[in-house]
Amino acid sequence: MSKNHVYKTTELVGSSETSVEDAVRVAVRRGAKTLHGLKWFEVSEIRGHIEKGEIGHWQVTVKLGFTLDE
Repeated sequence: MSKNHVYKTTELVGSSETSVEDAVRVAVRRGAKTLHGLKWFEVSEIRGHIEKGEIGHWQVTVKLGFTLDE
């Protein structure tokens, strides 16, 4: 088996009322339902929604990298 890999990436946006970390987990968990071979993630953007002067929820854009089938 070769140690050289080719990766494909896709972006998802996860959201959470709790935290940035939870928003990342939401995105990765959802991506894992339809993508296989997930190997890494990169947070490319963090933003949030404000409700009544408070953080309503976090939104995190996550780039997911996965290996291509041989």
